[in-house]
Amino acid sequence: MKIMVAIKRVVDYAVKIRVKPDKSGVETKNVKMSMNPFCEIALEEALRVRESGLASEVVAVSIGPVQFTETLRTGLAMGADRAIHVEAPENIYPLTIAKILKALVDVEKPGLLFLGKQAIDNDQNQTGQMVAGLLKWPQGTFASKVVLDKEKQVATVDREVDGGIETLCLDLPAVITTDLRLNQPRYATLPNIMKAKSKPIKKFTLQDLNVEIRSDLEVVEVTEPPKRKSGVILSSVDELIDKLKNEARVI
Repeated sequence: MKIMVAIKRVVDYAVKIRVKPDKSGVETKNVKMSMNPFCEIALEEALRVRESGLASEVVAVSIGPVQFTETLRTGLAMGADRAIHVEAPENIYPLTIAKILKALVDVEKPGLLFLGKQAIDNDQNQTGQMVAGLLKWPQGTFASKVVLDKEKQVATVDREVDGGIETLCLDLPAVITTDLRLNQPRYATLPNIMKAKSKPIKKFTLQDLNVEIRSDLEVVEVTEPPKRKSGVILSSVDELIDKLKNEARVI
């Protein structure tokens, strides 16, 4: 079985985000970029499945400008067998990404598609669900545990919900999006980083995949959240209730 993993290049989680002066978006020039943490977890899970003997190949996929190949090299250094880069503008929306992934699935014919549950740059949490809908594949989102049965061709997925743990049984092929508690991603070792330089990255364009970029969304303005006001010390419960009722208006 082949596993495809979608990975995204985002501003590093440790970087303080700055809004552009014209408020058109977030500043990314001269900013450290890295693989989306949820995508790292998805790739790690795919590698563990391959190492257990339940898969034969792990293919990493990224969609964006040429700089996204750097993130693919990181994925190859972690252990992916090969990579696919689809050249596209950087800021495209989940539905377009889902259409591109569907086109790649039609080409590659994987038995399982892993994605991070969301990207930390826009937190939209939509792509996995959309691509599952386009493919008409079963989906297990926010996975905290994944168990594959190769003979029965099913995947058992534990997912965290408000009421506790929900367990799903998915017929393969399927789409799984990964949550934080699924695993701890490995670090790329120096020998594997050197090996990754010789691993193949196949190039596709949107025209190759017959996908057109269209969006019904327009970003009007990006602003920083208002600065948090300093707290106050209250002298009584009555004063607290008064502020919650008349100032915060939450009761």
